Amino acid sequence: MPVLLFSLLRLALFAVSFVVLWAVGMHSWLAPVVAAFLAWGFSYVLLSGPRDSAARYLADRSQRARRTDDDAAVEDAADDAARHESA
Repeated sequence: MPVLLFSLLRLALFAVSFVVLWAVGMHSWLAPVVAAFLAWGFSYVLLSGPRDSAARYLADRSQRARRTDDDAAVEDAADDAARHESA
């Protein structure tokens, strides 16, 4: 699951950023906010491969769902046509 991997890597970047900020003395409510921005920046630069893989996975999944919906619509139309012919 590429989406799960990407999410876990982003969470790990946040945790590492937060621990580093805490270790250098930022002991306030601002530490998680700054860590979130740092993790966002690092993930943008460092995690392009997993991000692209997750995006491809989601796009493929969406395409498969769209095809299934199209198939169901065609099947429903054929069923409706058959019912009107027999009536």
